[in-house]
Amino acid sequence: MGRTSDAKEKILSAAHALIELRGYSALGVAEICKTAGVPKGSFYYFFESKEALALAVIDEQWAVQQSDWTRILNSDAEPLQRLRQLFEETEAGQRAGQRSCGTISGCMFGNLTLEMSNQTEAVRTHLQEIFEAQAEMVDSVITEALERGEATVTDTREAARSVLAQLEGQVLFAKLYNNTSRLSALWTNCLALLGARRPQVSANA
Repeated sequence: MGRTSDAKEKILSAAHALIELRGYSALGVAEICKTAGVPKGSFYYFFESKEALALAVIDEQWAVQQSDWTRILNSDAEPLQRLRQLFEETEAGQRAGQRSCGTISGCMFGNLTLEMSNQTEAVRTHLQEIFEAQAEMVDSVITEALERGEATVTDTREAARSVLAQLEGQVLFAKLYNNTSRLSALWTNCLALLGARRPQVSANA
């Protein structure tokens, strides 16, 4: 059982790395298995198709991100400081990836949305579900800020979607230019989107 589980994890890890590096469409099962160091038969033991593997990789990535976002957005800090920390940790993650492999990988969910949303309904629907879950998490923080008189938006869910769209868009530009300085204006623009009434100090201050 241990070896079986290990083979599955190797396939998931290899697929994750290859999708981040090259995208989904260009990959074949044989290359994934070669990178994972497992026989091709192992792939179909765990996954009925490459699409099923993509969904599993997305689930694995979301589990990690959801845990991080929960830690940040449910902390005891003031609402806008929590949001700022989310932006700061996003930038730090992109910088770490750039140091590791020389290029900015961007957001896996954003990359797959651009590449696959018109190709497979299952992936498109799953990515929508993740985006809505993210929006709900951000919405709850914006609602707190609104109740404290620190924001002036009238529709917190649409404001949350706008914040996420800006975060995703700036990460996309950072990937395009391979330059994390494209992320530096994120927080100022986020405050403008929320109609924030007063500037917030860094969450790391």
